[in-house]
Amino acid sequence: MTRILVVDDEPQILRALRINLRARGYDVQVAETGTAALKAAAAHPPDLVVLDLGLPDLDGVEVIRGLRGWTSVPIIVLSGRAGSEDKVSALDAGADDYVTKPFGVDELLARIRAVTRRLGGATPAFPALRIGAHTVDLADRTVTRDDGTEVKLTPTQWAMLEKLLRNPGKLVSQRQLLRDVWGPEYQHETNYLRQYMAQLRRKLEDDPARPRHLITEPGMGYRYRP
Repeated sequence: MTRILVVDDEPQILRALRINLRARGYDVQVAETGTAALKAAAAHPPDLVVLDLGLPDLDGVEVIRGLRGWTSVPIIVLSGRAGSEDKVSALDAGADDYVTKPFGVDELLARIRAVTRRLGGATPAFPALRIGAHTVDLADRTVTRDDGTEVKLTPTQWAMLEKLLRNPGKLVSQRQLLRDVWGPEYQHETNYLRQYMAQLRRKLEDDPARPRHLITEPGMGYRYRP
């Protein structure tokens, strides 16, 4: 059973999400503060986190960073902040998706299903690939630097990277990446692609400002250059 940690300081939202998620077979934990959320996640690691940014003790972005210090669990952000700057901050900190309040439960459930799909499915055999000083093993879902240290990627970062690496040298269009990684309802969210590509380059390219392997084709898409 998928365990979801819901973090929000509004009791009515916690109650509504607990009822709706449990009715659909999810195991639900709740927390009303960032501190309680980090403790709950450490004590009983969730499979997915639904996180409000406007918490009374910690900013939600700090909670994301706290989680990303030790786990790659998917994080869907809920927030009444509609500004693009807040979305960028959350995605840049490691969130996998962003839903603006007020939201419909059906929309959130669709986002949860989309993230869950990115986690599932067997990975067909594929040789280990090189990106700068890193070896990427798609079968084991590991990235290892030449010095032996492991680089952690979030599920969404993995999904985007895998799509590119399984098409070496080929242009993968923006539309195709958005559809295959996030889902058909994300056809116009090109800001997601920019944010996640920047994250991947920071983690994998020797010089993120001058990438040699994860290439942008302006206005068209992205390409993995072996």
